[in-house]
Amino acid sequence: MREGKLSPWFLVIATVFVTALLTANIIAVKLVMIGGIVLPAAIIIFPISYIFGDVLTEVYGYQQARKVIWLGFGCNLLAVIAIWIGQRLPPAPFWEAQAAYERILGFTPRLLVASFVAYLVGEFANAFVLAKMKILTRGRWLWTRTIGSTLVGQGLDSLVFITVAFAGTIPWLALGQMIVTQWLAKTIYEAVATPLTYAVVRLLKTREGIDVYDYETDFNPLAF
Repeated sequence: MREGKLSPWFLVIATVFVTALLTANIIAVKLVMIGGIVLPAAIIIFPISYIFGDVLTEVYGYQQARKVIWLGFGCNLLAVIAIWIGQRLPPAPFWEAQAAYERILGFTPRLLVASFVAYLVGEFANAFVLAKMKILTRGRWLWTRTIGSTLVGQGLDSLVFITVAFAGTIPWLALGQMIVTQWLAKTIYEAVATPLTYAVVRLLKTREGIDVYDYETDFNPLAF
């Protein structure tokens, strides 16, 4: 990927990242039980945004990952606005699914704030930790960076979202259990997907001919 030019590979990774994020936010309303543990249905795809976030930082560096993180934020905001407008528009007289639309796609302000803040905190922490660990490990032991950054990023994401969304509405013990359960489930997902991450990273580094180290990078999330 030449300076100032986005490669097709970069666009594919960024697109998958944003798609995984948007899909997870839509299906998160459904709760599922896996192995006796209750989790949001988003568990099947949300960790993919972290996996591809790892790929972005590992191959293209923190600066490019930062752009995609903000792109994902903007796309999610646009989707929320469009869904809200669709909800407010008067339904056709013969359309009887307004209640279902509101139940599935409706948002409460508190959950929206929790989702947006948790996303930014988690994704930027994930990218920061991976970039720093890449320098410390001199590019070796990729698995330590992907899993280590996920432990931090997903941990903060779960902590912020569940605390902001549900604090004061459920007992603190149950709140803590929800945080730990989601954190561990997402981290295990990332660990299992490690071979896929290795394969994608190896492919991109070979095809793109780059391997960025963030020695001189400004890690301020707002530094564009």
